[in-house]
This record gives sequence, C-alpha cells and structure tokens, in this order.
Amino acid sequence: MVALARPRGVRFALGALAGATATAAGVALLVVAAWLIAAAAAQPPLTALSVAIVTTRALGVTRGVARYLERVVTHDAALRTLADVRVRVYARLARTEPVHRFRSGDLVTRLVSDTDATQDLLIRGLTPPLAALVTGAGAVAVSTALLVPGGVLLGAGLMLGGVALPLAAAAAGRAPGRQRAAARSALSVSLLDALHGAPDLVAYGAMPAALARVEAADAELTRVERRDAGLLGLGAGASALLAGLTLWGTLLLGVAAVQAGVLTTVPLAVLVLTSLAAFEIVAPLPAAAARLGAVRAAGARLFGVLDTPPAVARRSAVPDVPDAPGLRVRDLRVRYARRDPWALDGVDLDLAPGQRVAVVGPSGSGKSTLADVLFRFRDPDSGSVLLDGVDVTTREPDAVRERITGMPQDPHVFDSTVRENLRLARPGASDHELWGVLRRVRLDGGVRAAGGLDAEVGAHGTTLSGGMRQRLALARALLAGADGDRPPLLVLDEPTAHLDPDTRDAVLDDLLAATAGRSLVLVTHDLTRLDQLDQVVVLVAGRVVQRGTHAELLARPGWYRSAHATSTCSQPHHSEGLPVSGAKGRGR
Repeated sequence: MVALARPRGVRFALGALAGATATAAGVALLVVAAWLIAAAAAQPPLTALSVAIVTTRALGVTRGVARYLERVVTHDAALRTLADVRVRVYARLARTEPVHRFRSGDLVTRLVSDTDATQDLLIRGLTPPLAALVTGAGAVAVSTALLVPGGVLLGAGLMLGGVALPLAAAAAGRAPGRQRAAARSALSVSLLDALHGAPDLVAYGAMPAALARVEAADAELTRVERRDAGLLGLGAGASALLAGLTLWGTLLLGVAAVQAGVLTTVPLAVLVLTSLAAFEIVAPLPAAAARLGAVRAAGARLFGVLDTPPAVARRSAVPDVPDAPGLRVRDLRVRYARRDPWALDGVDLDLAPGQRVAVVGPSGSGKSTLADVLFRFRDPDSGSVLLDGVDVTTREPDAVRERITGMPQDPHVFDSTVRENLRLARPGASDHELWGVLRRVRLDGGVRAAGGLDAEVGAHGTTLSGGMRQRLALARALLAGADGDRPPLLVLDEPTAHLDPDTRDAVLDDLLAATAGRSLVLVTHDLTRLDQLDQVVVLVAGRVVQRGTHAELLARPGWYRSAHATSTCSQPHHSEGLPVSGAKGRGR
C-alpha cells in the first residue's frame, strides 16, 4: 500500500517537512514563552525582552501556516493516491470475472471501506512518524545542551512514547483490526442479503431469521469497535502517564541541578517546558500504530481483489490461419478447477460466415461454458478458438467483443429507463431504431403500456416480468454495434427463457429474420424452430455427441430425437402478462 504512494513521494516528503516545522514551532513557542516568563520575573528592561516577544509572535504564525500547509499537501497527495487506487479497483472489476468471486456485500466493503483505509495509512501512518523523528531529535538536543541528564531522560521518554508504546499498540491492535474488517464485511453481506431478498424472505417467513443475522453481525462489529476504542484510550492514557513521569523526572533533575549551582532558574523553566512540549511530538503515534492492524487487514482484502488472477488474458501471438473465415473451434477443453471434471472436453465447432448453429444438450452439458469462452469471459485450458483465422486469446478481450457480441445466460438489467438500457449497446441509436428492435422481440406493446422508452425498469428490472427482462436484454444484443458495423458473430445463451410458447415461437421467428446474414450461435435447451437453423450440435457431458441438421438428427437415434419427442409431448402452457401499472408491477 505504501508503494501506491510512491509516485507522489515528493509531496508526502514536503508534507512531512511541513508537519515537522509545525511541531517544532509549537515546541519552540512553549520554550521561548517559558524563557520570556522566567526572564520577565527579574524585571529587566523591555528592550531585553523585545526579541523574545517578536519570536513568540513569529512562531505562532509559523505554526499555524505550517500546519495548514501540511494538511493541504498530505491530504491532496493522499486523496489523489486514493483516487488512483479506486481506478485500479474499478478497472479490475470491469473485467467482470472478479465480481463473481465475492459476495456482493463483501465486495462493496472492499470497494469502499477497505479502499478508504489507504487514506488512513497515508495521512496518519507516514508523515507523523517522520515529523516526530526530526522534531524529537531537535528537542532532545536542546535539553541536552541545557542539562545532559535532562536530555538523556527526555530522549528515553520519547523513545518509549514514540517507539515502544506504538509497537505495543500495533501488536495489540492487529487482532481487533482483522476482526473489525471481517465484522464489517459480515454486516454488509447480511444487510444486503436481507434487502435484496426481502420479498422471498417475507414470503417464506424467513425475514425474522435474516434480521437476527443482521443484528448479530451488528453486535459483533460493535463489540470489536468497543474493544478497539478501549485500546486507543489505553494508548492515550499510557502516553499521558509517560509524559507526566518524564516531566516530573526532568523537574527533579533540574531542581537538583539548580541547588548544585549547575543550572539557573531561567534555563530550568526552559528545560521543564521543553520536556512538556516534546510529548506533543509523539502523542499521535500510539493511536496511528493501533490502527495499523485494521489498515493491514483492509489492505489484504483490497489486494485480494487487485491480485485476483484474470480469467482471461492476452496470450502470446500465434500465426494467423489464412483463408479461414468464420468461427473455428478445435479440441476445446475447459474446467473450473484442477480436480474438477472437464466442462468442455474436446469440442469442435465450425461456423461459416452467415451460418447459424444451435448448441443444445441437457443441463450441465457445457453449453453456457462454451458461450462464456466465445464471450471471452473464460480462457480455454487447451484447444483454440479462431475467428476469421485469428486466435481470439491473442487479442485483447474487448477487441474480441467488438466482433463477438450477444446475450449471456443471466443478462443484467440496469436500474434506469428502457431507453438507457438499450442505448448501452449503441449510445447513438435513435428512438425509431429503439422501437424497431423492441418490435423484433415483441416487447413494444409492453413498453408502451409501461410508459414508453422513459419508463423506469427498477433495480435488476423488478418492474418487468422475467420474460420482459429477457426480451429487453435480447433487444440490446440485436442493437449492438455502430451503424453499418454490426459484430459479425452473435452468441445468444437461452434467449427465450421465461417466455410462454406463443411468445417464444414469435420471438424466435423474428430473431432469425433479424439475424439474416449474420453468424449466429444459439445456445438453448428449447428444441423448437431448430429446423430453421443450418446445423444443430448436441453437447452431453462436455462432448459433442451429435451434429447435423434438425431433420438429420431426427432421422437417427440419439439424445436429440429422444429429447425432441419428450418436449413435443409435454409442452408447458404459460401466460405472460404485462407489468401492472405502478412501481410494484411484476406480472407474468
């Protein structure tokens, strides 16, 4: 985390210098004031005190200006560093795959609270120790010049208060720091789970249990925070006790020196008040050290996101295959963990330009994994995926997605309007184009009933039915690409899920008409309308067990003919309505 501040090291050094100047001015102000008061007791001429009076005023101004500059410089550098950290986290999350490795509440905590811990480290953990080192050495030098035993005692007190006590506070605060980060994450997770799942929790009578989990997490965080506050209070008390003991020791040594004739009364006052002022230097250090445990835990959680290995990465270039237009998949093998079975085991697939193929099979056969590979959400463990003769793993993922687009299995609907959800795919699309693509997916009537393109769809599309959310995502996929530059390959993963049979058949007909001339990979469990596609590929347990046209597969025994016969005999009959007017409409 300290390395993140390296580009602004000069600014932090200037901030530490300004902090040291402010602290030194504060100590010097008390020292000069002590000399001025002690010397004035002897009633010397006013001219003898004029220099000290002017110096006192100058030190007061210097202290305020230097402290202001320290705050401005260090906070500016820390906030800029914090902005850089957030950008890195956002950039890492924008690659999509780390999002699915953390629970949503935990991810929010990492993104907000744990990232903010960087600022706490940079402001309270770097500049105060540097300022204390510089100013403390100066105070010890002044005290030693006045009385050597007093300087030695002050040096020992500052070492205890500025080194030993912070080290003890850091050791004592390490466990509470880890516990606080974990407790804060647990509270966020339980709270978000209760909020997002409120309708289902209420319906099943599980809301009291969910609230109990929130209350338990809150109680644990409160307990940890109370313990942390106790440690901070103990550190502050120990620092004050140490300062008092050092002051009394210095006073006793000074009085003895005065009685021995080694020291006069004016230097005695300066020596004692220097000892008193010097502990202002180390006073913030125990509290800062006690927070290092929380900062360390937050940093580990933050870098747990930043250091998550990417699921997709650009590999070393390999020679392109000339005269190989379209999509070619060869011996594709993918699995999710080293000891897991293969999700895809030697899959081959050819798709000529403009050709349309359906990938079907039972649940868990690897259909969506194939779609994830094509979307560049996951890299192959072995094998190759060539698009127009170019291995997609040798190109940046975003560059591949400009040529391969579509709809994943679980598309996200944003808490915005219908218009903005569609324009995510093509920002410059006109309203006429938006209505046109809505008509293709049979959603124009539902959108008009809901209030038109400016209708709010709610968080995760809660004001839409499941089928309408699916068709909105399908419309977005069809709209993708700039005018005249549509991606040549469209991958649709279960585009007709949640649709009743009549709407499903109509959407499929319009979909096939809308994608004429474009290559299409249709991943589906629904075997209707597949006679209109050029080829059907059957995946079972990650392997291609059948391929051919709809008619060819029906003509020979196998999984496809059995599944088609079963689906024909037991077609579900659903009806899907439009959303009820109002924010809570969720009609199906």
